[in-house]
Amino acid sequence: MDSAVEGVAIPSRLRPLNGIKVEVAGQPEASGCGSTGGSGKSSCGSSDGQDDMPAEIWEKVKNHPCYSEEAHHHYARMHVAVAPACNIQCNYCNRKYDCSNESRPGVVSQKLTPDQAVKKVLAVASEIPQMTVLGIAGPGDALANPAKTFETFRRLQEEAPDIKLCLSTNGLALPDYVDEIAKYNVDHVTITINMVDPAVGEKIYPWIFYDHRRIYGREAAQILTDRQMLGLEMLTARGILTKINSVLIPGINDEHLYEVNRAVKARGAFLHNIMPLISEPEHGTVFGLTGQRGPTAQELKDVQDACMGGANLMRHCRQCRADAVGLLGEDRSDEFTLDQIEQMDVVYDIEKRRAYQEKVEAERQAQHAAKQGALGEQSADDGMKVLVAVATTGGGKVNQHFGHADEFQIYEVTASSTTFIGHRRVDLYCQGGFGEDEQLPSIVNAINDCHAVLVSKIGACPRDELKAAGIEPVEEFAHEFIEKAALTWFANYRERVAKGEIVHISRGDAAIRQGAFKAA
Repeated sequence: MDSAVEGVAIPSRLRPLNGIKVEVAGQPEASGCGSTGGSGKSSCGSSDGQDDMPAEIWEKVKNHPCYSEEAHHHYARMHVAVAPACNIQCNYCNRKYDCSNESRPGVVSQKLTPDQAVKKVLAVASEIPQMTVLGIAGPGDALANPAKTFETFRRLQEEAPDIKLCLSTNGLALPDYVDEIAKYNVDHVTITINMVDPAVGEKIYPWIFYDHRRIYGREAAQILTDRQMLGLEMLTARGILTKINSVLIPGINDEHLYEVNRAVKARGAFLHNIMPLISEPEHGTVFGLTGQRGPTAQELKDVQDACMGGANLMRHCRQCRADAVGLLGEDRSDEFTLDQIEQMDVVYDIEKRRAYQEKVEAERQAQHAAKQGALGEQSADDGMKVLVAVATTGGGKVNQHFGHADEFQIYEVTASSTTFIGHRRVDLYCQGGFGEDEQLPSIVNAINDCHAVLVSKIGACPRDELKAAGIEPVEEFAHEFIEKAALTWFANYRERVAKGEIVHISRGDAAIRQGAFKAA
């Protein structure tokens, strides 16, 4: 409802950009890397390390699981659901409450007050010392609820100063709150930008609430894109890192996202995260109920690859709930309900957290060294490349049983590189201690483009099913670092191809699991 936009006194519409890039006074052209929109390498991004970016940027991203692909194996994040109101309507969104078995943006089990949110953060950070990032991502829009959002940030800045603060927004109200964002040292902001052309935008957004009125259609989309671009420029001028989220909607914005990528890079975006549409009817979204499909794995990768050279790409996003807790790909929110927190003896010990994170960082450095060592052992790159699926519970290691995996991480492997390209959510094979054979076809479909799957252990039945599908199950690298394991397996694979023991063929496409409901 219009009245739900809490505490917003939005001034008259700012001058539209009309598709023209507005350069921030005194700033060089943005490269998508440096905090001031041009101070670093144009190549630095999600998968790069300390040597690939300026020191001040590295400090901001080194232990941020969303801004660093390497960090996401080791560091955790959490979201607090203090922002229920929203000022736009998206055809792919349905905000749900008290929905514990669904994992996607806009879903929460408990809405929190700022007091409750702060208490929860302190409890989680004490129990999960590798939790380094706190974000406000809904279930509505953080800046459509400014009083609750900034009160939470103010308290956390005082009581947990070692935790990085983030917010996610659709960008409509962003230009009005850049000063507040900077005031509370919120140095990471995610903006959802699905278009820079109102003709595309009107197919995604039925309406916005702006300047005290509800606005529809192309006019609404024009205002939204103008405000998003202006807000992004203002954040870049303040040295605040920005990540752009875009939902890939086949037939609507799939070809247009290349333009979005270039537009946000020109305005200083650090990362661009292109995500698949979640469009199953049971989630109750407009797109779900009207039959709009999501992309296949190859369609998603093709769009991401086409954007290479523009804004740097993030490929490890999990499209988290608005109350997610833990490593990316895991959700421990049910361990920290308000009732449970009341029973906890919370002692926030910054020194203890710092000591634990030093151990985590040592493990991360060991992972990096293992990868570099494995790369050094590879023979000359002959252009061959494959995809490999990995079952992991975190720590950057092959450490999960095939039957216990509810997602597989996907790596593209060549003789000179390993590149994380995404994850595939699957239904659990093992349920109640037994394998559910009817789940196997859907799991195979989800990794059908992969030549191998690396696991800590696998049963006879799924092993045979994978082999029959042309996917090699590999157990011999259990508890080794992922990149080293993938490179070592790939070296052996190339040897077998060279000897004529096997024939290298390209794999087919794979199906991205469309539903967001978690298996029992």
